[in-house]
Amino acid sequence: MRVPLEWLRELVALPASVGGREVAERLIAAGLEVEGVEAVGAGVSGDLIVGRVESIEELTDFKKPIRWCQVDVGDAHGGVRGIVCGARNFSAGDLVVVALPGTVLPGDFVIASRRTYGHVSDGMICSERELGLGDNHDGIIVLDEGVVGDDANSVLGIGEEILDVAVTPDRGYALSMRGIAREVAIAFGLPFDDPGQRLVDLPAPATDVAPWPCDVSDPSMCDLFTLRRIVGFNPQAPTPDWMSRRLIAAGMRPVSLAVDVTNYVMLELGQPLHAFDGAKLAGAVRAGRAEQGERLETLDHVVRTLDADDVVIRDDSGAIGLAGTMGGLHTEIDDSSSDVVLEAARFVPEPVARTARRHRLSSEASRRFERGVDRVLAPYASARAAQLLLEHGGGTYAGMTAWESPYEPTVIAMPADLPGRTAGMPIDRHTVTSRLAEVGCDVGGDDPLSVSVPPWRPDLTDPADLVEEVVRLVGYDAIPAHLPTAPAGYGLTREQRWRRRVGLALAGAGFVDVLTYPFIGNEDLDGLLLAADDSRRRAPRLANPLSEEQPLLRTTLLPGLLAAARRNLSRGADDVFISEIGRVFLLRDHQQPDGVEAPPRPGVDGRPSDDELATLEDLLPDQPHHAAAVLSGLREAKGWWGPGRQATWSDAVDAAVAIGDALGVVLAVRQATDPSFHPGRTASLVIDDLVVGYAGELHPRVVAAFDLPPRTCAMEIDLDALIARAVDVASAPDVGVQPLAKEDIALVVAESVAAADVEQALRAGAGELCEDVRLFDVYVGPQVPEGHRSLAFALRLRAPDRTLSAEEISAAREAAIAEASRRHGAVLRG
Repeated sequence: MRVPLEWLRELVALPASVGGREVAERLIAAGLEVEGVEAVGAGVSGDLIVGRVESIEELTDFKKPIRWCQVDVGDAHGGVRGIVCGARNFSAGDLVVVALPGTVLPGDFVIASRRTYGHVSDGMICSERELGLGDNHDGIIVLDEGVVGDDANSVLGIGEEILDVAVTPDRGYALSMRGIAREVAIAFGLPFDDPGQRLVDLPAPATDVAPWPCDVSDPSMCDLFTLRRIVGFNPQAPTPDWMSRRLIAAGMRPVSLAVDVTNYVMLELGQPLHAFDGAKLAGAVRAGRAEQGERLETLDHVVRTLDADDVVIRDDSGAIGLAGTMGGLHTEIDDSSSDVVLEAARFVPEPVARTARRHRLSSEASRRFERGVDRVLAPYASARAAQLLLEHGGGTYAGMTAWESPYEPTVIAMPADLPGRTAGMPIDRHTVTSRLAEVGCDVGGDDPLSVSVPPWRPDLTDPADLVEEVVRLVGYDAIPAHLPTAPAGYGLTREQRWRRRVGLALAGAGFVDVLTYPFIGNEDLDGLLLAADDSRRRAPRLANPLSEEQPLLRTTLLPGLLAAARRNLSRGADDVFISEIGRVFLLRDHQQPDGVEAPPRPGVDGRPSDDELATLEDLLPDQPHHAAAVLSGLREAKGWWGPGRQATWSDAVDAAVAIGDALGVVLAVRQATDPSFHPGRTASLVIDDLVVGYAGELHPRVVAAFDLPPRTCAMEIDLDALIARAVDVASAPDVGVQPLAKEDIALVVAESVAAADVEQALRAGAGELCEDVRLFDVYVGPQVPEGHRSLAFALRLRAPDRTLSAEEISAAREAAIAEASRRHGAVLRG
């Protein structure tokens, strides 16, 4: 929300000595976020003068229309000056803004007298864009009023300060000058005359023209709906300069008087409005649900297919607008609209938010309705808008129609000492009641207090909300700081220590730790080639997602990691090796993706009971920690020593093994298949016959779906399953002092037999003398039958108390071969 200080001063009697920086500091101290303070036309310096165009000579000898203008800038500035200008939106007698030679415009553009188009141009007639006041460059600024020779800076508001306030979702009232002015008045201890509660003096409705009828077909979508009608309005009437300047300063583009007035009142009071062309309406205007599949072309010229849960405005012809979001093109105000029907309503926040996100259509109106607008403001705001339209565009007021559901203010009971107990400092009852009154609450009762919440603060629903209001206005900096004493025996949990060790192991292996969002969409799961019945597709659905494209909680870390890898590669990185340790969200068998309609909501005034906690825990999905990594590019850098080495599936497996080694867990690596991985280059990661993850080269279609380089590799593993089997205190390895016996064995086995299984058989057969078994060669070719392969293993044998005899070595070797033959049909090669 951009807040012009000049406009703010109109609503709050700030001392002249108070500038934008001080206002920003006070607002920040009160809990609002002010991102910056800027000045209008900050890049302008020098003389900007109000001038009058005395005469215009059209120069026709050039490719584009050029005008030679005589402009009077006052005797003090040289009288009448000749200026060359290409704009066509002004005529003789108009007041314009003239930059004299020596003036510097934004971009360090220095104005000078220079010869152009056969004349010496002694200055420049300025447009909004040239002065940094807006984006309009279609014509120069024509002033409604001014005195020739006067300084134009004050007329244009150049130098006025603007606060940029970042409004959080719980403070919708701050998306208006009214809301910010209230906060400023509280911060400076000044009186505040609420413009949203002022009665507007409108003329008596005409008796020969009826107001436009209105209705609400679904009160769950809209609880207050009003229409005001003005006939005989002049659609060509210009927007006054002061209103245009305020709209531009607030970040909006002036369009026409009718549209500008609705935008101005929205910025002033926080109530979105919409103007319909009465000549294009058919029958009563109603608010309610859309019909499934009906179509509407909105003002942005997009034809939208509506959902039955969309909230719309309709007449007898069908839908004419997305309520609280954007109007329809068919009923828009244009240059011939003399019958203006002004709509102001209070739409329920949730349906508007879902409608805007479903259609990917965030607007100034939807931003306000999503956060909640003043429940009773609509008729006041529409009266203010009607007043401005009648004042500047003329016409006859035809009256108002309205529909409203019963309204009861929210009343909260709160102990008077709760703010002080929560903040840990003394806050007396008088301070509590006075601060709540400043917010707009009506406070009664002794203890507990009975607090009636104002209609513009729908975010205040619990005693904790009232505590926050009191404490922030008392001042967060007034809360005493006490360093808590950490009790002995506390610190990181066992699981936290192990996760940190895994993170260090991955960092030591060359991976960069990243943190990705836990949100995914069905497109991500489609990109991983997951089957319809894959358990990873049963993802919990968010009730209020940040994006309709990612409405699910992740069941795997890979989508976020693959997106991060793509982003880094697209920004110039050649080699990407990233990892993440984070939670995934897995539904239990009895849980549904959409959760439950009305989950229990424990109170905030005490600890939930054990039964309430058990009920809530049963609603939550399992949230195990996973570790994952993505590898793309050169695993070993190239240089004078060689060409480097591309990362392969084996590097992904090594990353998983490194995690196991860090936890003291031995992972069995077996050939496997997973839909997201290459069918011939995938390994399952197994512990105690439980598959805890997969590693390998990604499937080519997955690589293409995520726009990654060919042969990108990845790994994901259930970290909680490994930590549960981690060795807390590892025993020191036995250091053998006896001679080591080395035996190499080459065994021919079927290609379907895993090397890891053969290794286990050799270890079992060699018995307690076996110190180590390692695979060092795999051979397929002549001398090996078709469908088979030769696996060469290095056996290391040692006894703890003696030198092994030749007979013992031979016996262990033969026993190992025999066990491999028994289990897997292995045959000694050669």
